[in-house]
Amino acid sequence: MLKKSSLVLWGAALFIAWNGLLLLFLWSRPPSSSSSSSSDSADRLTADVIRLAQDAETELERQKDLLRQIHRYSGLWGRRRGVQLTPKPPPTPPRPQPTAPIVLPVLVLACDRSTVRRCLDKLLLYRPSTQRFPVIVSQDCGHAETARVIASYGDAVAHIRQPQLGDVAVPPEHRKFQGYYKIARHYRWALTQIFRTFRYRAVIVVEDDLEVAPDFFEYFQATFPLLLADRSLWCVSAWNDNGKEQTVDVARADLLYRTDFFPGLGWLLLAELWDELEPKWPQAFWDDWMRQPEQRRERSCIRPEVSRTMTFGRKGVSHGQFFDQYLKFIKLNDRFVPFTQLDLSYLKKDAYERTFLPQVYAAPEVKVEELQGNRRRHEGAVRLQYSGRDSFKAFAKALGLMDDLKSGVPRAGYRGVVSFVYRGRRVYLAPPADWAGYDPTWS
Repeated sequence: MLKKSSLVLWGAALFIAWNGLLLLFLWSRPPSSSSSSSSDSADRLTADVIRLAQDAETELERQKDLLRQIHRYSGLWGRRRGVQLTPKPPPTPPRPQPTAPIVLPVLVLACDRSTVRRCLDKLLLYRPSTQRFPVIVSQDCGHAETARVIASYGDAVAHIRQPQLGDVAVPPEHRKFQGYYKIARHYRWALTQIFRTFRYRAVIVVEDDLEVAPDFFEYFQATFPLLLADRSLWCVSAWNDNGKEQTVDVARADLLYRTDFFPGLGWLLLAELWDELEPKWPQAFWDDWMRQPEQRRERSCIRPEVSRTMTFGRKGVSHGQFFDQYLKFIKLNDRFVPFTQLDLSYLKKDAYERTFLPQVYAAPEVKVEELQGNRRRHEGAVRLQYSGRDSFKAFAKALGLMDDLKSGVPRAGYRGVVSFVYRGRRVYLAPPADWAGYDPTWS
């Protein structure tokens, strides 16, 4: 079959022929005999050129019409003989280009704990790539022994030092909270270095008293795209506030949740969030400030069923608050979950609310006495309903959960629901189904 490109070839041939005729015409003209006849010669030349152009255009149209007829009759001839005309193959799609590898630096906030070695040892042990996961230690306090420990790692980590080491001016009633002011100042300086000086796209923040799980990096690598794609998320945390061994399903280490509570304790944020928070960063108590409605803006974090960090730092500005009762019992995941090979799209807001909330309110309601007595009228997950702040705190305390609320949000809660395990069964501590939102006065 003649290809459509034949028309183009014929047109090009005619164009070349036309130009050849024009040149031949010009070369064959006799030279002008007098200057007085130059004007007449120019007029004749113009007329001849126009006539020749018209003749060429007519001839070109005739040839194009002839080519169309040949093309039509060749198709009919091919069909009469039963010839299957081969269609033009579709263009080969371009080979997908490899995307740039994700670079997620780990920022370690350090001060005067020489036990930062325990944190760094595990980070470097489990780190799959020095290029994709650079470790940057930001040290406050100027503590010499801690500085020597950090320096002993050489090029394996970068060591930066917070330059402002003096006391912070605080209100007289906050003198005993001087440490919280210094921590907030350090966070602001260190995150500004990450995003303004080093110009990273995102960062994983840990403190010097955290130990990480074997799949710590795998977890953040897999959830980072979710944080980029879903603007209803503002962080990914490695921490479950109710992650004691007896309150989690260790067999479901792959299970992840959305939570309205900012967990911290090993968390991932984007540069865009820092652009938003940095201008109004608080002077103290930065983590509780993050939990206020003005900062959270109804956004959620991702958190795991089984924590990917644990804290060994009883010593600190909080003087061990919650450590002996809760934190030292947090279960650290001890097996590798290949999160990057799993489908995590169920964590996007629309998909999550289509499945999680119906699952919660389809669970049969039980009384706290039934749970404590392990009286199993129902198999599978159950729901324990609270009606207000006092009933929530009473149920949480009775079942071994953290019972404090921040701006009305329970720890690990999503739309008021706290999911946990009690005596081997899944329990949803939940508000009524017509829940109308968090009440900040519940703090």
